[in-house]
Amino acid sequence: MIRFQEIIGQQQIKDHLQSALEQNNISHAYLFCGDAGSGRHTMAMAFARALLCENPTEHHDACGNCKSCKQAASANHPDIHIITHEKFNIRVDEIREQLNNDIQIKPYSSPYKVYIIPDAHRMNEQAQNALLKTLEEPPAYAVIILLADNESSLLPTINSRCVKLQMNPVSKEEISAYLVNKLQMEKDVADIAAGFCQGNIGQALRFAQSEDFQAMKDQVLGLLKQIDDMPLYSIMDVIRSFAKDKGNFYDYLDLMLLWYRDILMYKATKDTNLLLYRDEYTAITKQASKRGYEDLERIIEAINKVKIRLDANVNFELAIELMLLVIKD
Repeated sequence: MIRFQEIIGQQQIKDHLQSALEQNNISHAYLFCGDAGSGRHTMAMAFARALLCENPTEHHDACGNCKSCKQAASANHPDIHIITHEKFNIRVDEIREQLNNDIQIKPYSSPYKVYIIPDAHRMNEQAQNALLKTLEEPPAYAVIILLADNESSLLPTINSRCVKLQMNPVSKEEISAYLVNKLQMEKDVADIAAGFCQGNIGQALRFAQSEDFQAMKDQVLGLLKQIDDMPLYSIMDVIRSFAKDKGNFYDYLDLMLLWYRDILMYKATKDTNLLLYRDEYTAITKQASKRGYEDLERIIEAINKVKIRLDANVNFELAIELMLLVIKD
């Protein structure tokens, strides 16, 4: 069961919520903003559990042992409701049935009744307007928590009625330490996963627990260590093989980004301790000696542009060729 004390980073948000619990100053609506994997759902559940806990700790965290905590841990708490949706968008009938109609029923066993809306940014306008009616006059016991990528996807009238809390990227050091201490990862692998996830703890955990992560890293390094000596068509063949795993293709690109950032870092500092791919010191120093700062910055920009182009449905072959022309230039 996740509690505040077990959440990595996000100290400012934890302090805010625990202070609200201490002062019994609970808002009727919260908006947790952050990318998928940023920990917004974990934070919302930790808050809900602390709010409903029968014997909270002196730091206003859930005790983990009372009936309420055990019900929450088993996803069987009668006063915690997670709003679900069948299709990509959250429709008005789903908000009405699961929240508006239900919220008039008093809590079953707790002083509060908590509603969590994952992917709140996917509510269509009708669903948001339906929610707004409840936010304008919520029952005294109601706490509604919206989880969204960002606030701009929600109506200004909804934003104005919520306490907004922004999930920030977690430091690489904190993520790496967690992976080593909690999941017994080798430090070098943990450092790469932490650097790769760019502060997103969910993504770090996904890769730490994935058997494919090491294989993906080995594939990318196998390409990049010899890319200067390979003809363009051979490089394209390798990248096409990456693209067969469409769900992970952007992850391959991110691993490539880390490689060129390592080269740039070494070129600027000559400090191998700052490298994520420390085991590849020889290949990194070799490429650092051959490429200038502007060349490396152009390569990093070109890899980032591939993602933007593919999101815009630009032809795959064209997008990759433009990137490779910069790398091979």
